[in-house]
Amino acid sequence: MSDDLIRMSAVDLLDGYRQGRFSPVDATAAVLERIHSVNDKINAFMIIDDEGAISAAKESEQRWSKGTPRGLLDGVPTTIKDLMLTKGWPTLKGSLTVDPDGPWDEDAPCVARLREHGAVLLGKTTTPEVGWKGITDCALSGITRNPWNLAKTPGGSSGGASAALAANMGPLAVGSDGGGSIRIPSGFAGVFGLKPNYGRVPVYPESAMRTLSHIGPMTRSVADAALMLNVLAEPDYRDPTALPYQGIDFTQGLDDGIAGLKVAFSPDLGYASVDDEVARIVADAVTVFTDLGATVERRDPGFENPKAVFRAHWWAGAAGAFAHLPDETKAKLEPELAQIVAEGQELPILDYMRAMEGRAALCLRLREFFREVDLLLTPSLAVPAFDVELLQPPGSPPDDTYWTDWTPFTIPFNLGQQPACSIPCGFTEDGLPVGLQIVADNFREDLVLRAAKAFEAARPMDRQPNL
Repeated sequence: MSDDLIRMSAVDLLDGYRQGRFSPVDATAAVLERIHSVNDKINAFMIIDDEGAISAAKESEQRWSKGTPRGLLDGVPTTIKDLMLTKGWPTLKGSLTVDPDGPWDEDAPCVARLREHGAVLLGKTTTPEVGWKGITDCALSGITRNPWNLAKTPGGSSGGASAALAANMGPLAVGSDGGGSIRIPSGFAGVFGLKPNYGRVPVYPESAMRTLSHIGPMTRSVADAALMLNVLAEPDYRDPTALPYQGIDFTQGLDDGIAGLKVAFSPDLGYASVDDEVARIVADAVTVFTDLGATVERRDPGFENPKAVFRAHWWAGAAGAFAHLPDETKAKLEPELAQIVAEGQELPILDYMRAMEGRAALCLRLREFFREVDLLLTPSLAVPAFDVELLQPPGSPPDDTYWTDWTPFTIPFNLGQQPACSIPCGFTEDGLPVGLQIVADNFREDLVLRAAKAFEAARPMDRQPNL
């Protein structure tokens, strides 16, 4: 039974609790057993709170036994990325610059909402230092590995979350995405990850990357992500930039299909260099949308590579976060991150203003584009997962700034703030997952989820990593 429980979706777990076939204690104990049996191979966790998780599961069990579950996720095992404040647990952000003594007496909005809905918090997942790169390793927690191949990276910066999901160490995970940090690891580890529209999920404290950064659900099924988004999107007064709360039920309409939708497929956005095998797998996956009744055309959205625009915003954010620190504290930063901070400090204000203008132009172009199409499909990533301890794949351009050339498909939609997901769409000959990115117009998470659900039904994930 424990093997069945660790593979169940949140939706199926909740159904089992409701019918009395098993309890939150059964599910939590099974997941904790799984964590302790495989995490040493993967290193997906900064904190594992067995006592707290079992205690929360017992409370949930009592509520279910009385027929009074609390909220939408009562008793579902869930992980939190170690960038989000979590009361009672250190939030070290993978950094030696953070004082582990705290105090740790506050929940971030996403954590607070999960607690209110009865989720069982298992622990905190690994991240690179302050989430700065597209892989997951740091001096504080070491290397996090991909369950599909332990020599490969699970991506980043939500790599602990993606690795835990892929290895059946919990069905729900909270991730964050300032340049692809939900979609990159989802693509590399073969799980589903949704970057909602900016402001859909309240954020506190504000990210150093400001309006580039989004928080969203990472799961093994589309239905779980929709259910989790219902919880994460609830309001919190601490985020003045959050969207007005609309009470949308993102689980409604999931099975309505995509017949009649206008879909653009851009295999390279007009400028990206894509691995041949990845390109072939994604192109094959796109044919499913035609089979499902959508009108699909090969079409680029019509903007130039926004790498320089993104870099100016991201580098300035890094400088704002760390430039004020004493030199002895800054010396603890990873050298490459310290270099980004130094370069951000030297960024001329007029260059930053031009980058803001470039971002505004990109946003306008995307809004125009989505007046003509309902969805945009691209690869999630330009390459399959590569070896751990590398900052970028072998053969990357010499001027590659650590991740911006092999993640060309994620960055534009942080700048534009559109909802976008990565869904598994196939495997390389080496058995590594490949992701398909689905993007919709601003505020249309419902369309992204609907399309992803239709694709998931047509091309279900039929493999498990061998651990």
